[in-house]
Amino acid sequence: MERATRRGNYESGSDYVLEYGELRFSFNERDFAQRVEQAAAKLDFVDVGLEADELHDLLELAVNGEIREPSSTLGEHINEHWTELVGPANRSLVHWIRRLVFRGAWLDQRVKEGELDVVFDDRNNTFGYIQPDRDAEPIELSREPSWSGLAYRG
Repeated sequence: MERATRRGNYESGSDYVLEYGELRFSFNERDFAQRVEQAAAKLDFVDVGLEADELHDLLELAVNGEIREPSSTLGEHINEHWTELVGPANRSLVHWIRRLVFRGAWLDQRVKEGELDVVFDDRNNTFGYIQPDRDAEPIELSREPSWSGLAYRG
């Protein structure tokens, strides 16, 4: 008989919380900010290394789904191109930033609990995940869209 295990929730602090079904992931401010910036970079929307005011606007977008009063040129850029960025709910920039933040925390928690291992692919110079209890079967992550056509290059 297989033993059912209850998966733990990712937690690095209590400044930000993402919930999906029974999963509840909480983040400290620094962790969340890094994850949001990395997600936006993975989507080809920004380059890593945003200024503090740009990161503030990106965090407001991720948390609130909009930027009411931009504090940077990034925020202004987002509001100027809002109709192209919002699209259908499951294809919007906000959806994908949140999805990648959640996915990263989910994967990190699975590594912490021993369900996944991180491996380096020499051919592609990238990191990936394998399932150690399934003959090192690799995990295939869904491809994310690119927002390079509307990218902000401050």
